[in-house]
Amino acid sequence: MKSLENLDLLPEPEDHRILTAIDNQALGYSGSDYGLTDEEAKQLRWPLGPMKKLEHPTGAIFFSLFVLLLIAGWPWVNSYLIPILPNSEWAYEDSGIRQLQSEGYFGQGVHVCIVDTGIDMEHPDFSHQQLLGFRDFVGGNHDLVRDVGESSHGTLMAGILISNGTSKGAAPEVGLSVALALDSEGTSGSTDRVAQAIRWCRITQKVDIISLSLGGSPSEFTSNIDSQTNLAVQEALDSGIFVVAAAGNTGLNLDINDVSQPSSLPGVISVGTISKSGNVWGSSAFGSSIDRATGEERIFPNQKPEVVAPGVNIFSTASSTLSSPYAYSSGTSDSTVFVTGALALIIQQYRDSIEGSDGYIDENEMMLVKHALARSSDRDNFESGNHNSHSGYGALDLVKWSEEVAFIFNVE
Repeated sequence: MKSLENLDLLPEPEDHRILTAIDNQALGYSGSDYGLTDEEAKQLRWPLGPMKKLEHPTGAIFFSLFVLLLIAGWPWVNSYLIPILPNSEWAYEDSGIRQLQSEGYFGQGVHVCIVDTGIDMEHPDFSHQQLLGFRDFVGGNHDLVRDVGESSHGTLMAGILISNGTSKGAAPEVGLSVALALDSEGTSGSTDRVAQAIRWCRITQKVDIISLSLGGSPSEFTSNIDSQTNLAVQEALDSGIFVVAAAGNTGLNLDINDVSQPSSLPGVISVGTISKSGNVWGSSAFGSSIDRATGEERIFPNQKPEVVAPGVNIFSTASSTLSSPYAYSSGTSDSTVFVTGALALIIQQYRDSIEGSDGYIDENEMMLVKHALARSSDRDNFESGNHNSHSGYGALDLVKWSEEVAFIFNVE
């Protein structure tokens, strides 16, 4: 046990719950791998030296008793800790969402469809919300509204959008439909199932925005099943429905050099992730300058990813069966919902102007909204240039996006 004083526990960038023991003199991961500064990354390490005193049998006994007491009392401890743990207010403030909410915009009149592991509508922060639609593409039990995700992925994502309790979501007054199409591990499993869910959002629910905190490998263009998801997304885009999708958490995988499907499609808004420090999260996917489906150069405003948004250590709603039904989450999934919420506020503000006299959002009008997003995104923390394969056009700035939409559509 003497060697413990020379070891640190180092969180893995892909999942901070996984700890690796390393020499305390080793550099470990850089801050960029976590989407943090180098100094913030150092603070994540947990020195094992203080445990050296436990090498004595008495120390080990006391330590074992402590662990047992902690396990037994965890529900009480957790309920006490939740109110004092760091919240995610910075994410709503820094993105400009709180500013538009202060002006009275909360997404009222906008219909959003989330395709995920479902939703736990028993959560107290959802008491204000009644689903406009629910469909189970996994088990076929459409009458039982639930979240099948082991980590409550769908509920976590929904909380970022609609929660109104311990925290206030990005657009708590939107009309919400939920398609349960991902399995218990939060993966797509059958992308044909995801395609069916997207078509349900379009045809039956007639939504304004489809939010996809999911993605498939960008290299699988030869699979007919995978192309069904892309085809369903394109059908939604052609119908005047905005689609916001996760860029993917593959930034540390050198074998993958593009954002995930279907965020790789030109009309989709592909979303990467930044941390509280404003740096791009290390695991946020890189985009390619070439559209692998066509072999052509991607052009403004459809270069990938389009935007980065908050998505590291986001506090949100979890299963209502927990004594304290909240959890932290990180990834491009979270960032996707922030952009979905921001877009809902844009549509609430400017629907009539965006739709024009025909009352329909066509491809050109959708591209103008994407033009406004690209031009308004904040590049202060990134290198010069209009676009970068990791940071996109920049960080979400809803206030400037709103102003740019007003300018482009000549709103007085």
